[in-house]
Amino acid sequence: MTDAWKISAEVSKTAARAALVAHEDATDWPDTWVVTGMEVADHLPEEWVFEVYLDQEPTCFDLKRVGGLFEGKPPRFAVEKLPETDWVTESQKGVDPIRAGRFHVRTPEHHADPEMVDFVIPASQAFGTGQHQTTAGCLAMLDLMKREGVLARKIADIGTGTGLLAFAGMHLWPGAQATASDIDPVCAGVVRDNMALNCVAEGGGAGELTMVIADGMDDPLLELRGPYDLFIANILAGPLVELAPSFAAAIPSGGNLLLAGLLETQEARVRRAYRALGFRLARRLVKGDWSILWLRRSRVR
Repeated sequence: MTDAWKISAEVSKTAARAALVAHEDATDWPDTWVVTGMEVADHLPEEWVFEVYLDQEPTCFDLKRVGGLFEGKPPRFAVEKLPETDWVTESQKGVDPIRAGRFHVRTPEHHADPEMVDFVIPASQAFGTGQHQTTAGCLAMLDLMKREGVLARKIADIGTGTGLLAFAGMHLWPGAQATASDIDPVCAGVVRDNMALNCVAEGGGAGELTMVIADGMDDPLLELRGPYDLFIANILAGPLVELAPSFAAAIPSGGNLLLAGLLETQEARVRRAYRALGFRLARRLVKGDWSILWLRRSRVR
C-alpha cells in the first residue's frame, strides 16, 4: 500500500463545479490524482467540499497546481495523510443502496429488495458502484428505453467501471451480446468478480458479456463486434467529445446512445459534437448537477 494524501477545501457549489470543469480541461494533470466534488450535506446544496487524492505528500507546487483550478484567489486547503488503507474501498463502504427505475444496487452489507432487480456491487478499487448520480441516472434511462420499446441485440458499455450498466442492459435485453470496456486494467478483475457475484455469464454469445481493457474504441474486439444498437458511455465530457467520431462509427442508423458523466453546464458542447454526426436527442435526465442523455442516430454521414 503506497502513501495516500488528501488536499481538500470547502467551497461554494459554483466554485467546485468550475474547478471540476477546469480539471477536466487540464492537459498536464497527473493520472494518479483523483478529483472529487460533492455537497457537504443534503440540506446544504450550495456548500461543497472539493478534494484531491494523491499518492505522495503534496509539495508547494502541487498545492499551486490544485489552486490553479479555481478562478481568482484559491481557497484555503487542508492537507492530511490518510491511514494506510485502501481509501477508494473505504470511501465506498457503508453507502446506502440506490433505486433507479426497476433497479436496486447495493453493497453486500445491505439486504436485497425483492420487489426490484437486485445487483450487488462490493466496494472495490474501481469507481462506479452506482452511488454516483450519473450511474443512477443511466439505470433510470435504460429502464425508460426498455419501456419505450428499444430493441438491443448488441450492447457496448464503455468506461464500465464495475460492469453495472452492462449488467443492467443484459437484464433488460437478455438475448443481447454485450461487450464492456475500461481504460483501467484494475477493472478487468473487478468486473469478472462482479459477474460471478451477480450470475452474469461470460462469453461471446447471446446473453453473455466480454470484458476488455481499451482506451475508447481502441481494441480489435470492440470494432469487430459492432455496430452496436445500444451504446453506453458514462465517462467525462472531454473524452465524450474527443471520442465522438469513433463512437459514431460503431452505431448504425436508428441506434441508441446513452451518454453520462457530464455536468449540465457541459451538455451543450457534448450535444453539438454528436449532432454533427447525425444524433438527435430522444430524452434527457438531470440528476443533481449531471446530465444523462439518450441520443438516437437518425442518419449516417
